[in-house]
Amino acid sequence: MIYLKSNIYPEASGLTIYCYMISRNLFFVLTFLLMFVVGSGFGQVELKTGDILFRGKNPTKLSEAIDEVTQTGSGHHFSHVGIAEVTDGEVFVIHAEGEKGVCKESLDSFSIDEVGRSLYVEAYRLKPKYRDNIDSAIVSVNSVIGEPYNYTYIIEDKGYYCSELIYWAFQSDSVFQLNPMTFKDLETGDFHPGWIEHYNKLGIEIPEGLPGCNPNGMAASENLLLLGEIN
Repeated sequence: MIYLKSNIYPEASGLTIYCYMISRNLFFVLTFLLMFVVGSGFGQVELKTGDILFRGKNPTKLSEAIDEVTQTGSGHHFSHVGIAEVTDGEVFVIHAEGEKGVCKESLDSFSIDEVGRSLYVEAYRLKPKYRDNIDSAIVSVNSVIGEPYNYTYIIEDKGYYCSELIYWAFQSDSVFQLNPMTFKDLETGDFHPGWIEHYNKLGIEIPEGLPGCNPNGMAASENLLLLGEIN
C-alpha cells in the first residue's frame, strides 16, 4: 500500500493521515452502535419475578423520615420497597404503601409519586441459593393484597409496612434479618421531628429498639445482587 502526503496537511506523512482516517471512522461506527443500543433498549435491566425493587425517597414527611433515620453508610437513599411479578411480559410490583395497603401495581405506577413525578428505582436479585422459594414468596404476598398498611411499624400489629411485607415473604429462608429499630436523627441523636409527629398522631410511644426492618438496610444485604437502575 502506498501512502501519499496530503495537500491539506503537507507536513503529515501518509501513514499518519491513514491512521487518523481509520480512528475517525471507528469513532463514527462506535457512536452509531451506542445510539442503536440506547434507542433499542439493549442494556436495560430485564426484570424477573422475585426481583426486589427499592424506590428512592419522595418529598413527603414520612418518606424523608424513613430515609433520614435508616442510612447504612452504603450510599443508599431508599424509603420504599416492593417485589416484582412478571406476568405475560408485563412487570407488576406487589408492595405495601400508605392508604393503598398491600397492593399490586404496574411498574410504571410504582415508579411515580402521587403527582406523577418520576422516582428513582433500583433493582436487586436474590443470590442463587435463595431463589428456590421465590414462587412461594409470590403466593404469600398475593394472598395478603388488600391488607392495611402497618403505620405503627410494630411487627406484631395488624397489616404490613413495605419492608415488613418483603421480610415476611422470605422469612422461612432468613434472607433478611430484623434489627432494633431507631427513630432518632443520625446526626443529633434525638428523635426525628417527623417521627415525633407521626407517633403523636397515633397516640402511642415511639417503638425505639423494637425489632424491625427498613429499605436501606435490606438493600445493603449480602444476600442480594445489584442489577441496576430501572428508572
